[in-house]
Amino acid sequence: MNIEKANYQEAILPEHKGNPWIEALPKKVGTDKIMDKFSNYPELDVHVREDADPLVRAEYTIRLKALRQPLPLYAEVFRAIETTLKDGYSSKNPFTPTTAQYLHYPSDKRPQIAPKTGYFVSKAECITLIGDSGVGKTSMLEQVLNYFPTVIMHDNYHGKKMEYQRQIVWIKVDCPNNSSVRDLCKKILVCIDNIVQEGKTKPATKIEDLTDQIEQKIKVNFLGMLVIDEVQRLTFKKTGGENNLLNFIHTLVNKLGIPMLFCANPPFDNTLAKVLKAARRAEGGGYFIMKQLARDSQEWDCFIEELWDLHWTNVTTELTEELNNTIFELSVGNLDMAHRIYRAAQRLVIGSGDERITDGVLRQAALSALGLSSRTKEVIDLRAEITMPRRNRQATNNAVIDSEANVNIKTHSIADITRPQHPEFSKKLIELASCVDLISRIDDPDLLRRGVDEDDANEYFRSIGILCDDPLKQLA
Repeated sequence: MNIEKANYQEAILPEHKGNPWIEALPKKVGTDKIMDKFSNYPELDVHVREDADPLVRAEYTIRLKALRQPLPLYAEVFRAIETTLKDGYSSKNPFTPTTAQYLHYPSDKRPQIAPKTGYFVSKAECITLIGDSGVGKTSMLEQVLNYFPTVIMHDNYHGKKMEYQRQIVWIKVDCPNNSSVRDLCKKILVCIDNIVQEGKTKPATKIEDLTDQIEQKIKVNFLGMLVIDEVQRLTFKKTGGENNLLNFIHTLVNKLGIPMLFCANPPFDNTLAKVLKAARRAEGGGYFIMKQLARDSQEWDCFIEELWDLHWTNVTTELTEELNNTIFELSVGNLDMAHRIYRAAQRLVIGSGDERITDGVLRQAALSALGLSSRTKEVIDLRAEITMPRRNRQATNNAVIDSEANVNIKTHSIADITRPQHPEFSKKLIELASCVDLISRIDDPDLLRRGVDEDDANEYFRSIGILCDDPLKQLA
């Protein structure tokens, strides 16, 4: 949690001037500086590549995790959050009678007499970020949100004493698995309590009372934005349907003026699209879709070039078109999966005596790095689209089925070459595939070279007992 003391910068818009909540936010800077802030390029450590022990170089591959190559979408989401925060705070200047009434009365119980600066009118909007699992939504959100302090503490504003001194700029809540709106409310309450650190609030048993508790906490701490991640986990069956969620959103956005950001997998956008009012509200501050990168995109090229440069093998393998295609196919354009494959590939070859990264090395690395991910339906479907034209895929499958049916060919199952064919050797083979000191384990590293120099390599290997091509005869 990042807590900062208020440092006021004069607001750009006239209507924002004199509002300490807005003027305490980070100063507006250009997109280039924003992207620099979000990026991180670990040092290349050329001396480590050339001189260090294989065990040391294998350890350095952990630095691949630190690589941050921001995408253009980062800047777009940042600007949307920056603008939405200011819009939300623009109607809550703590020095106006409007805000005083807003703080002291529930929205549905305010006095009939309006303050001289008018009734509170919400200017809050919502942002929605939709993307498949694993594309980097949460990672991007955390980077963008952490640009802003979590809490700003105020003392006095240009000589004016601040009655309310704590400004919670944003909180991020992950929906619990199979949660209801009630469970979500409880998590919001706990999150605010953890930031305020003034004791634990006992959640009310009724949803209406629980909402009132959250309303009071949000108001007195001047929450700037509520971010809800993994929103697709909400289970509407437990709470009487989707209207409960929409009413909850309506209360926070329209009555309390709290901007919200939804981060979810694609099923959630269908929920919002069912009701025009909900859809309009959810995209008022921006609607963004985050996808796996395309092979022919500039974003993929920039990312893979930066990733490929970060190696601690003692030789530099040129990034060819073939290798680029292979790692894209294996990772299906998912940046995290590409990180893991390349790291596993380096660990496979470091200390082996031949530290080049080849197509086969990448594929072998993917077996260990993506043992579970590669078997998910999402990855299988994406990989099928990448490796075979979509239009012809079903037609080809049907043609194969029809052909086999017509000629009545008896088919046989083919062994899965990705699994050990001799389970009794499985543990040792896995150990050898991942070790970094493979060359030191080989008793005769020049064996193959000597065989190549012979007139008949096979006969030479037979003579020294290495090649056994007739085991029934030789072992009888």
